[in-house]
Amino acid sequence: MAGIMDRREFVRGVTAVLSGVLGAAAPLAALLPGRTWAVELHVLSAEQAATLLAMIHTIAPHDGLDEAAYALVVAAVDGAAASSADVQARTVAGLTGLGADFARDAEPARVQKLQAIEPSPFFQAIRQTTVSVLYNNPLAWAHFGYEGEVFSKGGYLLRGFNDLQWLPEVPLSASGPMPI
Repeated sequence: MAGIMDRREFVRGVTAVLSGVLGAAAPLAALLPGRTWAVELHVLSAEQAATLLAMIHTIAPHDGLDEAAYALVVAAVDGAAASSADVQARTVAGLTGLGADFARDAEPARVQKLQAIEPSPFFQAIRQTTVSVLYNNPLAWAHFGYEGEVFSKGGYLLRGFNDLQWLPEVPLSASGPMPI
């Protein structure tokens, strides 16, 4: 169908926009349909941020997840690099090692490059930051249908504990509960 862009084309377009915007200004910023987000960079260059964003997308690809959720990971990595010379050196060296064209590479090529460096401290640090930052924010929670913690709201018992529509009900047998 004409006019429909697939996820990979969208990510390539966003990466290109990010590279241009970052080259003109200090913050990592892009205009997306219906939402604007910006992250101020302290250590990473525009090219490094674009490479990091592509790396994060390759590590945790989720169709439809707001780009701002991925930008939070870039901000966290940049913040960690700004706070430690060792982390900065490892991050810059790791991003440089991926190559200048990493953000423009097709996903299979990116996956292959990341598999080659998977045991490295650089990759493991980015993977750990991606998991902890990406999946611990309300943007991702909303995308995945998680409503967040409910302890502060009185717990689960009166907040939809039994409203699972996707789980089929299994009748109890006449002889009692099913053995485990």
